[in-house]
Amino acid sequence: MSVIAQVFVVVAGVFHVAVFVLESVLFRKPATYRRFLVKDDAEMTAARPWAFNQGFYNLFLAVGALGGLVWGGDKGHAIALFACACMAGAGIVLVASDRRMVRAAATQAVPPILALVLAAVL
Repeated sequence: MSVIAQVFVVVAGVFHVAVFVLESVLFRKPATYRRFLVKDDAEMTAARPWAFNQGFYNLFLAVGALGGLVWGGDKGHAIALFACACMAGAGIVLVASDRRMVRAAATQAVPPILALVLAAVL
């Protein structure tokens, strides 16, 4: 895998670690839950269990991407790229489910898509 593709894998992985922190650690803060279109404390209380769980999904994807790079070789890179494909798919599902989330979906999906494309062509 080219170095530039690896850079985008790292960007995607670090982004997903940051989202894990927002969803699983900091979600109870109004400034955080409002980023996810949650309006108030009552909605936050209802959404907190799924946000906590979703945060761990993001962490596991990040571990796959970053861990695959650390592992290296064909198998490690395949794991990293599979994690990137999952990240890209999740970003597409996010924007398809709610057009207001287009910025978040692009932030989530563009780095792993670039990693996949660059890995395929370089």
